[in-house]
Amino acid sequence: MAQNQSGYTRFENPPLVSGVDQPPSYDASIPHGAQHAGVPVVVPVGPPYPPPTAYGNPMYGQGGSGYPPQPYPQTAPHMTDSYSSGPYGQPLPYEVTMGEPGQSDPPPDYENEEFEGHGLDNKAVRRMFIRKVFSVLSLQLAVTCGFVAVFTFERHVKLFVRQNAWTYWVGYIVFLVPYLVILCCGEFRRKHPWNLICLSILTLAMSYMVGVVSSFYDTDVVMMAIGITVLVCFTVIIFSLQTKYDFTTCYGVLFVCSIVMLFFGILCIFLYNRIMDLIYSTLGALMFTCFLAVDTQMLLGNKTLSLSPEEYVFAALNLYLDIIQIFLYLLRLFGRSRG
Repeated sequence: MAQNQSGYTRFENPPLVSGVDQPPSYDASIPHGAQHAGVPVVVPVGPPYPPPTAYGNPMYGQGGSGYPPQPYPQTAPHMTDSYSSGPYGQPLPYEVTMGEPGQSDPPPDYENEEFEGHGLDNKAVRRMFIRKVFSVLSLQLAVTCGFVAVFTFERHVKLFVRQNAWTYWVGYIVFLVPYLVILCCGEFRRKHPWNLICLSILTLAMSYMVGVVSSFYDTDVVMMAIGITVLVCFTVIIFSLQTKYDFTTCYGVLFVCSIVMLFFGILCIFLYNRIMDLIYSTLGALMFTCFLAVDTQMLLGNKTLSLSPEEYVFAALNLYLDIIQIFLYLLRLFGRSRG
């Protein structure tokens, strides 16, 4: 302790004040043996500051007498992050050590995040696909019902069709061409608007053929077949959308059944019998009801077999043909049962 000329007492070494934390030594905070073990240690670097004087630290604007103690040097900007367990928010050296040399965190998988959010299996895309399929299907069924109504209730049209049965085969040829194009050409059925044009021609041709077939039955039989078809198809579609059972696993069995039904139909042509015809119509309606359940579940995307959201034309065509076949088999069943 010394006294200057002005009478003020100046401490050569300021005493420690009780209750005030002192900065720890960075050498003391380094783990034992880390200096010789080759562990990378990052020591915070701060700007230099002048030593304290009798009148305080001119850099930090403190008063004289060396009190309060001098603050720690400022840390580098990259070290003022979340790890601050040291005194006064100072990071300890072993806390800022990032790991062994040559190691780094794996980069984020941006591609997987993009496909999860905007991929073809996204739920929003799948719901939009289902709505689009059923919208197209509703238009197809509305056109077919209009043709059936005209051919059933208009006497002149019914009489013309009965006298010119060849128009049915013309309609069948017109139907067969776009059907084979949609079935075999995958790129074509995904190309807008040609896929919709082809589907429209197919729908008009099929509606005409269904109308021609309906003109050969009584009006009450046609109405009964339409009512039961609507009830059966609505029930099967709702059940297929809600159930957890996977009907798509039965697709191979249904394909074999369709081949058996083909040969059974040929046999019924040569060995015509009313009982055999009733059995054939019943089995055909049941088989296409199962096809309707399978094709409905192929829209969901969470089953064994599923369709791409780009195949909305192909999906609508499958459902449309299933419903038409159910109607025709029921119409044949009720017509034969009445003799």
